[in-house]
Amino acid sequence: MVRLEDISKTFNAGTINAKIALNHLNLQLNEGDFVTVIGGNGAGKSTMLNALAGTFPVDSGKIIIDEQDVTSMPDFKRATVLGRVFQDPMMGTNPKMMIEENLALAARRGQKRGLKWSISNDEREQYYEALKGLNLGLEDRMKTKVGLLSGGQRQALTLLMATIKKPKVLLLDEHTAALDPKTAEKVLFMSDKVVSENHLTTMMVTHNMRDAIAHGNRLIMMDAGRVVVDISGEDKKHLTVTDLLELFSKASGNTEANDKMLL
Repeated sequence: MVRLEDISKTFNAGTINAKIALNHLNLQLNEGDFVTVIGGNGAGKSTMLNALAGTFPVDSGKIIIDEQDVTSMPDFKRATVLGRVFQDPMMGTNPKMMIEENLALAARRGQKRGLKWSISNDEREQYYEALKGLNLGLEDRMKTKVGLLSGGQRQALTLLMATIKKPKVLLLDEHTAALDPKTAEKVLFMSDKVVSENHLTTMMVTHNMRDAIAHGNRLIMMDAGRVVVDISGEDKKHLTVTDLLELFSKASGNTEANDKMLL
């Protein structure tokens, strides 16, 4: 479903502040893969997601989604096949619009816009059932302005908006990092449920090694803009944090684990 072929990206190239973010990165995701991505600060995790989403152009290499070369495709066109949830609960929604209006915008992504703006009874019923699946009581608050929701409620809504059209690829960019542990656990549970029910090809970036082990069917660890560990299947199921740190040390040649990774 996704192929990143020899992707390189350097920020501030040719200056004293040059930073290699992606270093001839190669990665392939099969349809239905749920890949968790972990690594220290500056490893290239979020840069990889931004490159895949088209947020910025890559210096070299190819990005292929469902056999289509999207390397030169702008981000707004990729949005028709990609769903994304950001770290900040304030992103991905319009706080001044009602819950049902935000869902309507997401459901109509990629369609031509006319002068008429309305939500049909059939659409409203669809949104009601979708919100009901979150078990947060939001189905009875569809007229509520999104800006009045808590961070966890808003992140759950963003997850629903990102998947309402069943994208080919779902990108979760540290989407629980700004939430308290209890709320983060709920959002991760919802993420697992949505991904499983819709059989979505998913990439989830996280700083939490335990979350990376507990979720998804495959785990990759990045360092210096490349993949240094790639584990799936039974090997992943039996992983511990200690095992992962040892694998990272061997693969990267760095015996001192990053403090963020230890957390």
